[in-house]
Amino acid sequence: MAIFDDFLPAGVQAHALADASVHAQVLARRVAVALEHTIAEYGDASLLVSGGRSPVAFFQALRNAPLNWAKVRVSLVDERWVPESDPASNAALVKQHLLQDAAAVAQFEPLYLGVSQSADAQTVAERWQSRRAPDVVVLGMGGDAHTASLFPRAEGLAQGLAADGPLCLPMQASAAPTARLSFTAALLRRAPVQLLAIAGQDKLAALREAVVGDALDKPIKAFLRAPLTIYWCP
Repeated sequence: MAIFDDFLPAGVQAHALADASVHAQVLARRVAVALEHTIAEYGDASLLVSGGRSPVAFFQALRNAPLNWAKVRVSLVDERWVPESDPASNAALVKQHLLQDAAAVAQFEPLYLGVSQSADAQTVAERWQSRRAPDVVVLGMGGDAHTASLFPRAEGLAQGLAADGPLCLPMQASAAPTARLSFTAALLRRAPVQLLAIAGQDKLAALREAVVGDALDKPIKAFLRAPLTIYWCP
């Protein structure tokens, strides 16, 4: 796509879509096809999604995809360390907007377990140590170029971006007072299907800056490599 040709690293694919509705539909189709192929090959599939308000339209588009949803495990790329009763819970958001209709039978794995931030991170990491990589990962990106809960210059970020680092970490950004759990590059970059969903000229500008920046300042840079595919709309 010409809008990306002048700055994306080799091997990173990108699609510029007309508007938010088309963005949600195209992304949902891409995810559904990937999950369908994975179920056919392995008998099951895993999907890690991002929280926040931006993915809601995508969730609503995906939840009626004609999949064997009972064979799909859904989790989050990151989570605020709060129970589902908290309005900030990404788990609650996913259950409200994605795990409905046909997708209601999918298995959901929360990151917040309620023991402690560090204990929950360790338990979540242990789940994945004996599994194959997540099959499909859908990332988002903030205006500061963070992704998941891997925030610029956050304590533990170097571990979070290391290829051989822990799979899940307690994270917290100085500008975000709520404690969080986040999957790391060591897990997320193992996924055979890695997608980045962003919208707006500000996010496009942040992506450009990340390409030439330092990953500790622009954490999304650590993910700007094949097989990542970017879906963007104005």
